[in-house]
Amino acid sequence: MGEVIRPAKRKFVIGLTGNIACGKSAVAAELGRLGAEVIDADQVAHEVMSPHTPAWEKIVAVFGKEILKPDGSIDRRRLGEIVFADPKKLERLEALVHPATLAEVKRRVEASTSSVVVVEAIKLIERGMHRDCNSVWVVTCRPEQQLERLMERSGFSEEEARRRIKAQRPADEKLRHADVVIDNSGDREQLRRQVEKAWRALGLPLCPREGGDAG
Repeated sequence: MGEVIRPAKRKFVIGLTGNIACGKSAVAAELGRLGAEVIDADQVAHEVMSPHTPAWEKIVAVFGKEILKPDGSIDRRRLGEIVFADPKKLERLEALVHPATLAEVKRRVEASTSSVVVVEAIKLIERGMHRDCNSVWVVTCRPEQQLERLMERSGFSEEEARRRIKAQRPADEKLRHADVVIDNSGDREQLRRQVEKAWRALGLPLCPREGGDAG
């Protein structure tokens, strides 16, 4: 008999999104605990904007050296103050950063050896990344929780936090594309149960990380 050729291991890609401070990272952590590899698009963007990369050069050329820290890295807090006060500047920044970020995320998904890969991205749908996903998960919470969490997490004033939230598209636009909705209005245990239920409903393999508990 001839050699048996086994098909390449298929990856199941979960696109994880939700508006700022709704709890994407908490859901990503639970998915990672169940065995998924998590690719954080925001972290990739950080790397894309590292000093003297092509994106860094373009950002400094547009927004000036006053956005730089003493070590040459971009002061994201300062840059955020600029772009979130002006929608056109925000669009300009995204045009500079997103192409390289999307390309690197795609490369990492393709290179992954995990059977389940999670792409965590706040603009998963706006940038069309959801089209390459098998399932789209959207994380929500109550508006007052979102505001409170953002202020607590980032040290923003209420005005600044509201400006950040307002700069994003309404959550309803994300929900229209959702295969799974995770309500992060409760505690961590409630969140964990929702994630595990959705994972099992999709028939995904339970491969908990070392030290984790699939429950």
